[in-house]
Amino acid sequence: MDPEADELLELEVGGVGNGGVCVARHEGRVVFVRHALPGERVRARVTERTKRFLRADAVDILEASPDRVQAPCPFAGPGRCGGCDWQHASLPAQRRLKAAVVEEQLRRVAGIERTVVVEELPHAPDGLGWRTRVQFAVRRDGAVGLHRHRSHDIEPIDECLIAHPGVEVMGIERKPWRGAASVEGVVSAATGDRVVVVRGGAKARVPRLDVPVRLVRGRPAPGTQIPYVREEVSGRLFQVSGSGFWQVHPGAAQVLTDAVMDALQPRPGEIALDLYSGAGLFAAALGERVGPDGLVVAVESDAQAVRDAKFNLRDLPQVAVERGQVADVIAELEFGRADGGSDRAQPKRGDHRRGARVRGADVIVLDPPRAGAGREVVEHVARLGGRRIAYVSCDPATLARDLSYFADRGWTLANLRAFDAFPMTQHVEVLAVLTRG
Repeated sequence: MDPEADELLELEVGGVGNGGVCVARHEGRVVFVRHALPGERVRARVTERTKRFLRADAVDILEASPDRVQAPCPFAGPGRCGGCDWQHASLPAQRRLKAAVVEEQLRRVAGIERTVVVEELPHAPDGLGWRTRVQFAVRRDGAVGLHRHRSHDIEPIDECLIAHPGVEVMGIERKPWRGAASVEGVVSAATGDRVVVVRGGAKARVPRLDVPVRLVRGRPAPGTQIPYVREEVSGRLFQVSGSGFWQVHPGAAQVLTDAVMDALQPRPGEIALDLYSGAGLFAAALGERVGPDGLVVAVESDAQAVRDAKFNLRDLPQVAVERGQVADVIAELEFGRADGGSDRAQPKRGDHRRGARVRGADVIVLDPPRAGAGREVVEHVARLGGRRIAYVSCDPATLARDLSYFADRGWTLANLRAFDAFPMTQHVEVLAVLTRG
């Protein structure tokens, strides 16, 4: 008979699985167990039952792994805040677990055997105080917290240990936010700029915060100037408005930019694509490398990110920013010869769209959301790609799926690096480098 919800099971815990869980079995049934570590014997409470598997939380550790540590946060643990998955594991163990997940996804989904090492990023040696953008949920009574795992229920908190000190100093969690649906604290670790984004009803009450901040309240009208923070990478300032996308770990943007440029080795005069370009992080580095005789086409769907990118890249006339869904834009994307005859003609900005003779791009970087690029985008990228493609991913499963699509079109995984850009959580940032054949 299948175990019921809340039933306690004694389990021998096996290896790590994708999603911040370990895998165990009960009477032949797969059980995905949170708050456990490989090799442990635990007593786990069933939290969900499906036809194919069970989910459970380890509530008693009968035989502990040597990698187990005391979770530093009082809100972590079974039934509590769902934001962190691995606070009960040492940092070296967390990175080994994440590496094992990447390896397993590559092997199972893409048929790729690869040994993975997850690299530590600077600025968070203890795995705490790194998250520069934190979105808090708000209960009806105005109390602030974070969602419990796989639940709409909110765990009230008065401090988040993985939040950057610049977020915590605002005092968001210690104030009432009646009428708000969520409150996001944003800080730039580089410049100290701070923004608070309040979502919810027009009557949401905004308390006085502990430090001066710029406030984004509700949905701004089209054309409204949204408060922003300034980020800095390689000596260049980037404007990122409101809750716009930017790497949340203070060391990630610089490390990933350096890694992508090292992987692609863009050359003067080349054509480059930056897909899902956000505020222009990679497009800026590519534009500087290809120089005034080159061309970079950056593609982004979010209107505010496009406005930020055009501002951030205004000193690089060789960079064109296109707004639209990536699949739609690159379906029409063509590059023409500048003089109508030369095999190595210099590209002209403005002839990279409809009707030009196809040349393709020399290098491409894509940094899609968690859902990945997908088959349609991969087909177009494989068609346009020249020497190398750099694929930045925050989800090993969708990355592996897309790598299998690239393989079907003649592209091979040449190199792979993984970065611990989200300590204490299941998430990992991966850079895959592809070459033809």
